[in-house]
Amino acid sequence: RYVFFLDPCNIDLVHQKIKSIALCVSACPRKELKTLADIQKFAETNGSTLCSYELQPSEYTTDPRAAKLCPKYPVPESAPIPFFHRCAPVNISCYAKFAEALITFVSDSSVLHRLISGVMTSKEIIMGLCLLSLVLSMILMVIIRYISRVLVWILTILVILGSLGGTGILWWLYAKQRISAGALETQIAKDNLQALLIYAIAATVFTVIMFLIVLIMRKRVALTIALFHVAGKVFIHLPLLVFQPFWTFFVLILFWTYWITVLLFLGTTGKHPVPNEEGFVEFRMTGPLKYMWWYHVVGLIWISEFILACQQMTVAGAVVTYYFTREKKNLPFTPILASVNRLVCYHLGTVAKGSFIITLVKVPRMILMYIHTQLKGKENACARCMLKACICCLWCLEKCLTYLNQNAYTATAINSTNFCTSAKDAFVILVENALRVAAINTVGDFMLFLGKVCVL
Repeated sequence: RYVFFLDPCNIDLVHQKIKSIALCVSACPRKELKTLADIQKFAETNGSTLCSYELQPSEYTTDPRAAKLCPKYPVPESAPIPFFHRCAPVNISCYAKFAEALITFVSDSSVLHRLISGVMTSKEIIMGLCLLSLVLSMILMVIIRYISRVLVWILTILVILGSLGGTGILWWLYAKQRISAGALETQIAKDNLQALLIYAIAATVFTVIMFLIVLIMRKRVALTIALFHVAGKVFIHLPLLVFQPFWTFFVLILFWTYWITVLLFLGTTGKHPVPNEEGFVEFRMTGPLKYMWWYHVVGLIWISEFILACQQMTVAGAVVTYYFTREKKNLPFTPILASVNRLVCYHLGTVAKGSFIITLVKVPRMILMYIHTQLKGKENACARCMLKACICCLWCLEKCLTYLNQNAYTATAINSTNFCTSAKDAFVILVENALRVAAINTVGDFMLFLGKVCVL
């Protein structure tokens, strides 16, 4: 029932496996076995031979081969891992060796070492800044409702001033460092000077581009202000919308955990013993079951897209309920739960079809990416160019279909039509109002980007 390793602490990080003979046992040693006599007694009592199958339990204390074919004693106390059916040592010394080996492996890369050291040193500051960003984001969503017209211009001015100030500071630091570096010609000083120059040039380019974008789009800001004003009202009346992504993330985590568990079971299903060249027996999967993981991967993509589509449909249904309710006091107690109820009762097929269309595009793209990775360095320039072009085209198609699906879900929430009808209506509306949609998306995304920059 369980797998017992003669040397469970002999971990090979490179090949990601335990370099030890594995034996099938009916029970794991629940207490420490200090001598070969204890190992022999355990085998006779529990019917679990902890030595190689070449030895009989009666030969453990007499056969000279026991030193090589039996586990090193004392055998540590172990317990079976749920679902995996492996005997894992209870003593933390084995895990300490694994952690030591992992740290040694990571320390070989100076970049990773500096990165981890910097994060560990500044973890309190990082956590505090993340919390501050979350609070500022919440405040920003609230004040959009009341000062949306002023806020857009305030954000624009703040970002431009911040960019100008940051650029000026970087150039000032570069000039100061250049003066001081003349007296101290070291490699570290030269590296710092070059890094400051690169940062200053990048900040200058960023500031100029942002100023030009604001100058070009200043006439289209009014449409975005009206959109933000309505969005602010929605968040005030439907505050639970803020927590919708957290629920979706939680459901995705549960599904991914289930998917990994099923994948592990598939990895040990339908295997047959086959002797290898070294004289040991390996269990290899034969028959149609060895292709089952392809079906499992498609299920991962489809269900993940289905969960994300359910979130989009839920948000669309809640916002539509608010927008088309003339008297806001007649709103349901929880419009989000009402939207979830409509989704489950009437629109699961729409969501399933939309997510399946995305899957039909994403799976070929992943296959092409896998082929490109496997043939890396082996294919000629023409084949490499064609593969990358196909991958790029599929990526663009996927993004277009994803955007069309989001609008189709909104049409479904408004008109309660099926997916095909909603997709057709959404496509017609997008084509007829292409310029307006482009302006709203461009300016709106840019303003949201400015808000994120301001928060950061």
